[in-house]
Amino acid sequence: MKTTITHQEGNKFTSFFCNLFGHHYAVSKKVTQHIKEYKCIHCQKQVTTDVSGNLSSLTPQMREINNTLEDMYRKRRNRVVHQVA
Repeated sequence: MKTTITHQEGNKFTSFFCNLFGHHYAVSKKVTQHIKEYKCIHCQKQVTTDVSGNLSSLTPQMREINNTLEDMYRKRRNRVVHQVA
């Protein structure tokens, strides 16, 4: 039985494409109005916006920070909506 293993960074052709022409990022998750997570449609590389607004690699630490920030943002928005009503 033959199995294929897919590499998270994509295959060699898509990696070559990104190295040659640059990544083509699409929004994969909207954390807040200003912070988003992006994923390259070719090689599946994931990045996020940092404090300065620049794109940085999405490390497990950054993912945890984004998840915590998303929870705080969601709770705050729910609290504001209930106070107005």
